[in-house]
This record gives sequence, C-alpha cells and structure tokens, in this order.
Amino acid sequence: MSATAPQLREALAEAIAFEPQGDPAGNLTLGRGRWEGGLLRVAFVDNRIASGSLGTVECQRLAALFSVASRERSAIVLYLDSAGARVSEGLKALGDFRALYRAGLDAMLGGTRIAVVLGRYCFGGASMLAHLAPRRLFQESTQLAMSGPSVIASASGVDPLDEMFRAMAQAALSPAARAQANPANSLWIPGDDVKAWIAHALAPVGDVPAALRARHDGLGTRLARGAASRPFEPVRRRDLEKIYPGGCEATESDGLILGQAQGGEGALALAGIVGKSPLDALRAWRFSDAVWRMADAPPARLEALLDCATHSPRLEDERIVLTEYIAGMAFALAALAARGTAIGLTVLGKAGGGVYVALAAPARRVASVYGADIQVLPGAAVAAILGESNDAAANFEDYSAAGVADEELKLGIIPGAT
Repeated sequence: MSATAPQLREALAEAIAFEPQGDPAGNLTLGRGRWEGGLLRVAFVDNRIASGSLGTVECQRLAALFSVASRERSAIVLYLDSAGARVSEGLKALGDFRALYRAGLDAMLGGTRIAVVLGRYCFGGASMLAHLAPRRLFQESTQLAMSGPSVIASASGVDPLDEMFRAMAQAALSPAARAQANPANSLWIPGDDVKAWIAHALAPVGDVPAALRARHDGLGTRLARGAASRPFEPVRRRDLEKIYPGGCEATESDGLILGQAQGGEGALALAGIVGKSPLDALRAWRFSDAVWRMADAPPARLEALLDCATHSPRLEDERIVLTEYIAGMAFALAALAARGTAIGLTVLGKAGGGVYVALAAPARRVASVYGADIQVLPGAAVAAILGESNDAAANFEDYSAAGVADEELKLGIIPGAT
C-alpha cells in the first residue's frame, strides 16, 4: 500500500467522524458517520485479504448496508481498496455480488446519495460499485479498471513486468487519465479538504434516471470518432426458436441482438450480447443505447440474452474507462425496470464476470439454457490472478445453489447453435 493510501483513509474517517460498528468481516468494516447533522452509513473495504477482494461475507453485508440506507434515507460513503470479487470463492462470490449490485442499483435509483473514495486498487466488480456514485475521489496511486494490469498483460501475451507495458498501463489507468476522461473523477492531494469534496459528492442528484441517461449520452462522445458497426441483419437461432415457439424475430449486428418474441406471458422485447469476442466499450454502449430508447415507450417485458464469456481486457477499452460502459448496461436495464418493465435474463451459452453481473443484477429472474457455462472469470483470467485455473465444469445445481441462475431451460439442442 502506498504512503498516501492511509492518509486519505484517515482524512476521510476524520471528516465524517467515522465510528466502526462490530468487528471487521474479512476486508469489510461497517460503521456510522455524521454529516451536516445527519446519519451516514459507511463501509471501508480495505486491502487486508486477497488484494481486498469481495467474498460472500463482504457482499452480503454490503448488500444489507444498501438496503438499510435506502429504508432510512441515509447517505452512504464507501471506501474501496479492492481487486473485485474474490475469484477463489468461485460461483458463490459471483452470486452474492449479483445480489449486492442489485441492492446498490435499487438504492441508487431510490435516491440514496452515495459517495465513493478510492484506495490503491479498484478493479472488476469494485470498479462497478464505484460507479454507483456520481462522483469518485482518487488518490495519486489509485488504479481503476475492469481488468487489472496482470490480466491485461496475460491477455496480450505480455510480461506484466515489462517496463514498456507497465508505462502504458499506468498511463491508461492513472488518476490523471481518469479525471481527464470524466470530470466526476477527482484527484486528492495530501492536505486537500475532504469535507469540501464530500459536500459536493453528496449533493442531491435530482432526477436519477435523467442523470443516468445523461451519463450514457456522455459516454457516446468518448468512443472513437467514426466508430461504426455493421447494419442489423435478420438472424435465426435455433435456441431462440425453441425458447419462443410462439414466434421470434431477431436482428444482429456485431454481437448485439435486438428483436421481439411471443412468450408464455405475451409479447416481449429482446436485447442481447452474443459472440466469441469479449465485450468492448462500443458494443456495451450500443446495448445500453437500445435499452434507453425503449424507455420512451417501455415494453411490458424485456428479456436480456447473454452468450459472451467476459469483457475486453484491452488497454484501448480501459483508456476510455470500460467500467462505465459495462455499469451503464445495468443502469439502463434498472431504469427501465423502474418504469415498470419486467426484466429477465437468459444465458444462452457463456457468461461471467462484470458482463454477467451487469445484466443479471437488474433481472428478476435468470434462466440458463442446459449446458450454459457461467464462470466468475474465464480460466486465463483466473490463472493470471491466482496462478492457477479451475477447469471443473459446473451444472445448474451449482448455479442455483450459488444464486447465479434461478431456472434451467432444457431445449434438446446444443446451446448457442445457429
């Protein structure tokens, strides 16, 4: 941990008069604070165990914190020094993080004010939690990304200790780069007034869905000029025809599926992420854009479809803060749900990590097609983090027990076949 890390943590604790409640649970310490005469709910996620990762205990207690704060209408301050979900705990950590992120989405859309202060690391799921807040406070050593440098290096076939790679990664993930990408990201210098930042960060947002829509529109301006996708073309998938025997019309463009179908409970809209290539910022933004467009005339039901194993581990995507694009998919779906649309998710093939959480957290029900493969992260990413991968195949009983899927669809065909 850098020399500035404890300074910011201590400055934050002093600014909000933090009082811990109960013993720490893994990396998590919960407590209360005071701000302008009101109660704050506070959570410190420290880098004590496994790079500050969030396991089942931390996720369950954080989810409870969001729920309590929502009922009390109290604000939340989070301090995050975390590499994300605890990969070593497998599917259970993924299922509990799904529940945690759902609680966070509900709190955010319910008007709970959230401020996030960052420690040294903020990767993966932790970076998605950080973006539940409208503003984030970085320190000089903070790195925020969906993928940490070791995962990016592994995916690129580069030695993570290579000096050129390290320089490129630092330039992409640095607080200065994050502040340049988004003015909602601020850099704390030792001696800065944390109280002044908190006052700004906890200011009422007003119309939360409108603010989220504006965030989404802003993300579109970050995409590379001239970035284009192939036109939508009709697509036939045997799995969708089996799931919706009453009729299904779908179109696909570069791994984004849009359409409509006739289900057992009537008509529903379809929006999906499919394909072997990892989810990049452009495809995530296009998915969110399609969902936001539905908000003007919300459908009664929307089924999200997923057959995409993971997010992009490329520096090109991290330079424009890939986390914001992935979290943006969850925000769009949650905002549509708040308008009355029943959101479901069907995992057609592969799913995992932040891509899965972004679509599963807003969904009331997650169905997995027989043979679907849901993982915390792909084996290569797990190996980059833990030094080894777990290739053991899971089945629906495992998914159900972990809370990553609620029902199984047996179609009698190979999942994902076209």
